[in-house]
Amino acid sequence: MTEPLRWAWADIDLSALRHNVETLRAHVAPRELWAVVKADAYGHGAVPVATTALDAGASGLCVALADEGVQLREAGVDAPIMVMSEQPESQNRLMLSNDLIATVYNTASISNYALAAKSLGRVAKVHLKIDTGMHRVGAPHVQAVQRALQIVGEPSLQLDGLFTHFATADLAHHPATVVQHERFLQVVKDLRAAGINPPHIHVANSAAAVRQIGEKCTMVRVGIAMYGIPANPVSDTFGVPIDLQLLPVLSLRARVSHVQWLDAGEGVSYGLKRELTRRTCIATLPLGYADGVRRELWQHGNVLINGARRAFAGVITMDQMMIDCGSDQIEVGQEAVLLGVQGIVQITANEWARFLDTIGYEVVCAISPRVPRNYVRSAR
Repeated sequence: MTEPLRWAWADIDLSALRHNVETLRAHVAPRELWAVVKADAYGHGAVPVATTALDAGASGLCVALADEGVQLREAGVDAPIMVMSEQPESQNRLMLSNDLIATVYNTASISNYALAAKSLGRVAKVHLKIDTGMHRVGAPHVQAVQRALQIVGEPSLQLDGLFTHFATADLAHHPATVVQHERFLQVVKDLRAAGINPPHIHVANSAAAVRQIGEKCTMVRVGIAMYGIPANPVSDTFGVPIDLQLLPVLSLRARVSHVQWLDAGEGVSYGLKRELTRRTCIATLPLGYADGVRRELWQHGNVLINGARRAFAGVITMDQMMIDCGSDQIEVGQEAVLLGVQGIVQITANEWARFLDTIGYEVVCAISPRVPRNYVRSAR
């Protein structure tokens, strides 16, 4: 794999991804593992991630938008693809013609999707999402049987799955997960009493899958764990410490584009906010907040150069950042690591997340499309 022409890029380690999928698949067996590749696979690249995950044993894929599913189909992916929330009615025929599995929960959406499927002469698979307490989307759990009966009453629809989503699965001691799980199990019981038994039953996101919540289900939806990022940035776990060796898939790298020595008393970057206390080597890297490196990182974050942590010399700008390398002589063209490993030192997405009061998901999703993705296979 050749280095991109731009001196700032993200390496996507497909060997690490394969390892993570295989590890998680063994952990959740005999349940199926469906890989969540929405948002361009959390910034990792939907098509290469999807094909690698499927090759490593994933049974299906999950996306957020109809267009994301269509992109995978156009790339030749023929595995089951579920769109995890309702889409505008105008997208129905597109989803049906691309054999995407729809998620439904509102009565009007169920009727409209059934009509679209009938007009195309299809029997369309759908999954019914139940709101058990997160209160984002989904049919109220007390109306689950009613919605399920509506679906099975439509000749052009097949109720292929039933699911919910946990709000607090990465918080080990939060009682809401137990409440949501119990509500969902009651829904499953009520549907079976009504003679409805969908082939796919699922509750587990990454944290719930790692914690083995929902063992009576048939599948799990794994996103952030597949990318080697613990769901809870504060504890750097999935809610409880678990001995699963998951590897970060994405690293963010750059080459030094400019070097200068500045005397004590000088400032660097907009606002000249941090006065140098000694003669210092300043290395410029050609990426900035337009590439997804948040401006706030300059106050607490680090960059690795020559295997050592280096502080930002001043605020991060749109396209460039300046790094304080102290008394070390740095050369143009040397590699710097913003996320990843250099020598024995590592900077993780969750480290950034703690500085920024966010989560690792946002860190990797925010890396701009203008940063080239370089797909590699490591010896790990």
